[in-house]
Amino acid sequence: MNDIIYCCVMTDRSEFKDASPELLSALGYDFSSWKDEETKEIKHTLYFSNEKDSVDAMNTLMAKEEEFNSFGIRFTDFSCTKLKKEDWAEVWKIHFKPLVISDTLAITPTWEHFEPKPGQVLIKLDPGMSFGTGQHATTKSCLASIDRFISELRGKGQKEIAMLDAGSGSGILAIAARKLGCTRVDAFDIDPDTVGVARENAQKNGIADQELSIAAASLMEYESDTRYDIVAANILSSALLAGKEKLLSFCKPGTRLILAGILDAEYFKVKEAFEATGHCTELYNVLEKEWRGGAYLVK
Repeated sequence: MNDIIYCCVMTDRSEFKDASPELLSALGYDFSSWKDEETKEIKHTLYFSNEKDSVDAMNTLMAKEEEFNSFGIRFTDFSCTKLKKEDWAEVWKIHFKPLVISDTLAITPTWEHFEPKPGQVLIKLDPGMSFGTGQHATTKSCLASIDRFISELRGKGQKEIAMLDAGSGSGILAIAARKLGCTRVDAFDIDPDTVGVARENAQKNGIADQELSIAAASLMEYESDTRYDIVAANILSSALLAGKEKLLSFCKPGTRLILAGILDAEYFKVKEAFEATGHCTELYNVLEKEWRGGAYLVK
């Protein structure tokens, strides 16, 4: 058994510090971040099961320097190193703490004791080597919108609620939807390594395999005959723009469409593109740090 994890380490000198973790998450990297409170220097560590992948990641990120710089993200001082698995596990525990989304939803890591309020759904997650812990701004925004829309639909007496999670990662959005009352939840992610982690997280929350469909596929590859009541897409704006028609094909009149993973500077371009299809209208948008997410009503 390999007890070594291979790492790609970099210093974050970005204009928008909060944007970098979201970018790395959206690119599918498993990572943790550390900040020196004295110098304010931030370092990100990406984790891999073999040395070649860590070197490939370093070369890929260095090659994208100009592209990243164009939207205020700058990584420097790259290096590759090794880490024992038991040390890596402790790194996650430092950065992942209980998070209250609303009076009806809270997230906690499996190693933390958290007492939910009466009627508050508690989701327990072990991040494993996957991303999506609820800590980042876009994930929190999606969770809040899912919570809100399920409550609205149930308040109207709707008993059957179907939800699609596009770009599911650790499965946090899909798990929340199921625990909050959705009767059908489907999810997919372009990274096949996340499927097992999401399935394990679902099981830890009492969700049987047959209660949550999780597939490895890109947005353009994914197929479903279902037209969902709620569709959440927490992916990069470039993927949203390229796949807007495909995403809307999973919707029906009345669907609540949640778009996230969008830098504030890029949000209105995405909003314009989706509303230009004539199939949806913005209900609201939420700005948190440098990220803006929007919720839409499909016509």
